[in-house]
Amino acid sequence: MLPFLLVQTRSDDAVAADEVRSTTALGGFAPGELVPLRLDRAVAAAGPSSGGTADLDWEDLVSRHSGVIVGGSPFTSSDPEEFKSDLQVVVEAELRRLLDVVMDRDVPFLGACYGVGTLGLHQGASVDATYGEPAGAVRLRLTEAGRADPLLAGVAAEFEAFVGHKEAVRELPGHAVLLVAGEACPVQMFRIGRHQYATQFHPELDVEGLLYRLEVYADNGYYDPAEAEALFARVRAAAVDEPRKVLANFRRRYAREG
Repeated sequence: MLPFLLVQTRSDDAVAADEVRSTTALGGFAPGELVPLRLDRAVAAAGPSSGGTADLDWEDLVSRHSGVIVGGSPFTSSDPEEFKSDLQVVVEAELRRLLDVVMDRDVPFLGACYGVGTLGLHQGASVDATYGEPAGAVRLRLTEAGRADPLLAGVAAEFEAFVGHKEAVRELPGHAVLLVAGEACPVQMFRIGRHQYATQFHPELDVEGLLYRLEVYADNGYYDPAEAEALFARVRAAAVDEPRKVLANFRRRYAREG
């Protein structure tokens, strides 16, 4: 089987490693079936002569993998350009190049949380801070289209999921299909075409992973540090078992032989 490519935008080594751990475990990937690609390292390896890109051959990369998963990120796509770091600017440029290839070649794609900003903006969605949500577990529901979608096979009609984001889709483009909805944030999962998906919630996060990220990003505005103890207790008590099925379904549906 060709492995899946996990594109990572986190520059913190420990957090990136934990993202690989949780995605592998929750998606049911066997050893070697999930290959991480750190964009921060690709940028560093390309050097200043690359002209502001990571110099990645996305055509070649996607041809050697069954599909592409983009994990979460400390970046906020809808931030004004003047507030973005040089790394974020290059990462976003590379993700646009990746998505050009994904859409042109109809490559299976799953963007988790950050995927809403990247795939959404690429496809013409309105993305801003209107429907941001503090970190924690929320109740979500499948739409009629979601109940029929193979990536949500076996997922309960209503379920709890972990979220924590400053931006979200305010309005989807007309060709997008809404699959999962929420009260505070209406767009929680959508599909473009047949094989390109994005979730606002985190199918790749378990309790351990979320607690670790909350500690690392305590000062990044995802929650009030004064409420940390109460938040951590709520996270530990949450029954978040359904979202992982999205990852497992993605793996089963799109795994292909080389």
